[in-house]
Amino acid sequence: MTIDYRIAPADLSGHYFDVTLTIAEPDPAGQVLWLPVWIPGSYLIREFARHIVALEAGNADGAALAVTKLDKHRWQLPPAAGPITVKYRVYAFDLSVRGAYLDETRGFFNGTAVFLAVAGQEARPCRVKLVAPKGKAQKPWRVATSLPADGAKAGEFGRYRAGSYDELIDHPVELGDFASDTFKACGVEHQIVIAGRHRADFKRLKRDLKKICEYQIRLFGEPAPFPRYVFMTMVTGDGYGGLEHRASTALMAARDDLPRAHDTELRPAYRQYLGLCSHEYFHSWNVKRIKPAAYAPYDLHRESYTRLLWAFEGITSYYDDLTLLRAGLIPVASYLELLSQTMTQVQRGAGRLKQTLEEASLDAWVKYYRQDENSPNALVSYYTKGALAAAALDLTIRLRSDGARSLDDVMRALWRRFGMNFEVHGQGVAEDEWERVASEAAGLDLADFFEQALRSTEALPLPELLGRFGIDSQLRPMAGGADKGGWKELAPGGAGNSLGARVAAEAGGVKLTHVLEGGAAHVAGLSAGDVLVALDGLRVNAGNLDAHLGSWPAGSRVVAHAFRRDELIERELMLTAAVADTWGLRTSTGADDAALARRRAWLGSA
Repeated sequence: MTIDYRIAPADLSGHYFDVTLTIAEPDPAGQVLWLPVWIPGSYLIREFARHIVALEAGNADGAALAVTKLDKHRWQLPPAAGPITVKYRVYAFDLSVRGAYLDETRGFFNGTAVFLAVAGQEARPCRVKLVAPKGKAQKPWRVATSLPADGAKAGEFGRYRAGSYDELIDHPVELGDFASDTFKACGVEHQIVIAGRHRADFKRLKRDLKKICEYQIRLFGEPAPFPRYVFMTMVTGDGYGGLEHRASTALMAARDDLPRAHDTELRPAYRQYLGLCSHEYFHSWNVKRIKPAAYAPYDLHRESYTRLLWAFEGITSYYDDLTLLRAGLIPVASYLELLSQTMTQVQRGAGRLKQTLEEASLDAWVKYYRQDENSPNALVSYYTKGALAAAALDLTIRLRSDGARSLDDVMRALWRRFGMNFEVHGQGVAEDEWERVASEAAGLDLADFFEQALRSTEALPLPELLGRFGIDSQLRPMAGGADKGGWKELAPGGAGNSLGARVAAEAGGVKLTHVLEGGAAHVAGLSAGDVLVALDGLRVNAGNLDAHLGSWPAGSRVVAHAFRRDELIERELMLTAAVADTWGLRTSTGADDAALARRRAWLGSA
């Protein structure tokens, strides 16, 4: 017996989906229904059930059944013979990749936000009927999803299927009059879907994504782990983000991040978008099929803790940009710029001195996904430092094995042991198993590396390792607020002074979004949220702040005026020279032949 769902865009201006759930064989003791409290890949309790605004149930005779709410995400029905029909309405106005959205121009949903699970019957196959909206303006709407069709024609409303509830909620659905095109990578069809106004050059996008997909498929070994794949992108003015699924990804991007027909170069914004696509695609192997044991299966009733997120998100973050290089989309200099920017992000947070990578992974639920004004002082990202740990691990394996092994071999070993047949054995990687598999695949004892990289706050030896691969490292002061990292030749004494805070433009001044421990703002008594309006009696704003800070010698004491809430405060600010917190990387002109050979083997280029 299948579990049957029907979902219809019911009130577009009110942002409501209507869902009907039919249970052929309900639990004789009384059926329990539940909705996930979080979505895999985004480690925060999101309470999707709060968006269910009405729910009713009835039996085969049409008689109403009492519905009792058990807790925040579960409902109890009384004993009744099947079939039982449950009807409910879901509010959908979350413009993100994690929930559900509906208006007159577009519909989108993840199953975790709209499909109630039937307790005890989660392993049963599911059928879903996608119903078209009734408005004339929505007549051109189509469907994009990686859900297998069950009678529906490609791209059309109709019936789809899934082998279980877990599979059902892992195929997001895009509805609307979107732009779409397809390409094949290693013989597998890939669909690109772009919703929202855009000027994307599909020809270039297809060509570039094909290179990314084919590189990653061949890295793990053909065939790809899915029969087809869908890249779904919602375009907005300034969006950014992604969420991985077993045969698709939901993305958000800024309109100008997409390639344009008149572009002659790969702009940094488009490079960032390709990196995002590369990241989510790599997850098809690393987290969707090679999983922590804590996610095999997912417990969607509560938090699921693991110390391995550094491996699943950090290693994926390492390969996302590396793929762009190895697939021939960016040159070595561009890749080193990206790597130096990641090093800079980690260097600029005092949290790297307080939280280990394992702790960062475990605390994702309460720290990384709940960041506040003190986060740079308190936590380290398992994405960014995890990516650096992955790079250091890759280089360490290559050096210690004299080039015979690399992190590529580790990932393939994990794939063969855990990912390739995950649908059959359902086995995840135990907390202490990842390191053991890595050492076995590399043929090395890596215990010392993991102890330092994962369970201490010591700095990773990445600059020293890079030097063995013919790459020079530079640690320098930040050259202005727009400096994200990269090699720069600075004039002596040209670094200027540092406020010791992260800032954002604010009407009438500059808002301090984060005050960094030990910096000038912290010492002076300024706080996150303060709006700095004047230094030494002169008005400041986002455009002239760097110039004002640089107009005095380091050590000068300057009167700062700021608003804290609606109260004007005055503080004495002692200006300090900008600290060396910015990394730059470049290929070394004096590298010996051995270093050059290592670099070519690693980066696939001189």
